[in-house]
Amino acid sequence: MKKRVLSAACAAVMAGILSISVPAGASDTESSKKEATAEDTDIEQQSDKGMSEEEKSSEGKVLNIYAWNEEFKTRMQEYYPGYEAVDDTTGTIGDVTVNWKIVSEGTKEYQQKLDEALLNQKEVPDDEKVDLFLVEAEYARKYVETDYAMDIAELGITEENTAGQFPYTKAYVTDADGRQKGTAWYACPGVLIYNREIAAEVLGTDEPSEVQKSLSDWDTFLATADAMKEAGYTMTASVYDTYRVFAENASGGWMNEDGIQVDEHMKKWAEMSNTMVDNGETGTSEMWSDEWSKGFYPDGKVFCYFGPSWFYDYYMDSDEDGSVANRGGWAVTEGPESFFWGGTWICAAEGTDNPSLVQNIILKMTCNKEVLTGIAGTSKDFVNHVNVMKNYTEDEAFCSEILGGQNPVTQLLNCAKSLECGNASGYGVIFDSEFQNAMKEYFS
Repeated sequence: MKKRVLSAACAAVMAGILSISVPAGASDTESSKKEATAEDTDIEQQSDKGMSEEEKSSEGKVLNIYAWNEEFKTRMQEYYPGYEAVDDTTGTIGDVTVNWKIVSEGTKEYQQKLDEALLNQKEVPDDEKVDLFLVEAEYARKYVETDYAMDIAELGITEENTAGQFPYTKAYVTDADGRQKGTAWYACPGVLIYNREIAAEVLGTDEPSEVQKSLSDWDTFLATADAMKEAGYTMTASVYDTYRVFAENASGGWMNEDGIQVDEHMKKWAEMSNTMVDNGETGTSEMWSDEWSKGFYPDGKVFCYFGPSWFYDYYMDSDEDGSVANRGGWAVTEGPESFFWGGTWICAAEGTDNPSLVQNIILKMTCNKEVLTGIAGTSKDFVNHVNVMKNYTEDEAFCSEILGGQNPVTQLLNCAKSLECGNASGYGVIFDSEFQNAMKEYFS
């Protein structure tokens, strides 16, 4: 990209972001550099032994859980010992009543209801206090950077308890002071999803480990984009397909001690995107638009997309006759850089009157290997435990018809293990939107 265009785009994003009020303490967090290893993931849960009678008697008799859908409730019904469903919104754990406060109208509505409840946490009776609440990746950092989510260490949950989890899932919900504010029972690592037929034609193979050699870094990615263009294909449907991958690998974040910054890696995305647009190797359509999704079909002539397992399982028209997915025509490989897209974290609410039960639920549902093995085996979720998922790398039950029979666990595992979160902040969504909006002016 010409320097003047990049400079103008950076100036535009600065102007847009600086108009936002950013409070003190909302700086980006440091990434966790530690990669989980086979040695540190077999430590058994030290505190996952259930509650003593003394703990039970000293706690509240009502547990309030806030969520935006039924997923966690379903997991509790299936896997938490002693949980009994009463009706659609109520259950019991021993003599404790579990109230499910599910706000399914939308993300905004859920956050509004949760915020109201948390703001009133000190004023309401114990039976009305929030005990547990769930957050997803888009807004998790908003709660991590407040005192409304408890440091899990205050519950007695240790690094040994969470040793088996993928480091990025812990880093993403760790605040600037090093306090981890939640845990997740599954992970959403992303992969590069490529068209097998196009790969075989242009690269001479559709085998994932061989295709990866042509996509191992951004230089080889661009070289492959040139080859795709020569053969009559576009590399990606849109420049925005690669944005998330770059954003999650920007080491500096959007803020430093001097204020707002644009990381060098994000500038590299802008330069690469402009090059690919100029060369006719990608488009500029909005993600999720009809133009963008044409590549879900052979006539769209798009080589690859980026996404986690939920993306190719549910959003690439696998139920439509003639789609690439319906014909088993996709496969996955790691691509140039690791990234994630989505995820759900369980947070303990500050002020809960059920700390021991909350601790036990978090340990059982996010750290217990037997529970996580059950979830993975039944639902095919990519659960948040390195060694549990290693056990499924050769399991035929994880082979996907959409991926032509490929078992993608190895590729997902490689990405999840190597992920870092150096660009996480409560304002990340806003920063990302401003930066992309600034670039759209130059792509239009």
